[in-house]
Amino acid sequence: MSAGELEEFTAWIEGVIRRQGYDIDSPRGGGKSRLADEAGVHRAAITRLLQGQSMPDLETMRRLAHVLRIPVRDMLIKSGRLTEEDLPLPGLPEDVPPAEEEAPAALTLEQAAAGLGIPPEQREMFIRVAGQFLPGWSPARADHDAAAGRRPADAKGARQA
Repeated sequence: MSAGELEEFTAWIEGVIRRQGYDIDSPRGGGKSRLADEAGVHRAAITRLLQGQSMPDLETMRRLAHVLRIPVRDMLIKSGRLTEEDLPLPGLPEDVPPAEEEAPAALTLEQAAAGLGIPPEQREMFIRVAGQFLPGWSPARADHDAAAGRRPADAKGARQA
């Protein structure tokens, strides 16, 4: 790893740590100590990381990722240890229709069910339960849509998970 890559990772992780509310600028090191305690690592490892002196080992990365509520995948990629090609995100199963083109980031309830690994025979129940939490959804509308031959994921108000 080059010095530039270490510096880039250090800047990124420092931003993550600050966003999570750790005061790492305190002269007494309160935020660094708190982070180290919560992650179960030595304070010196946090100090070395923030000073760009060394890259944490894999176990330290795993612990920090957990405490900072970020995916370990992101830590490994940002650190330069692995690439996105080394850690591809899983795709949706083939039996799930693509999301609508207007809202590519939105998932249908059917896509969410498939992505969560809910078996096809249980997806209807998942959609009915999860749909209750969406604005404009009602059991009557779901029944009406089903009677009209529309799948639950096509129903208005059931477009996003």
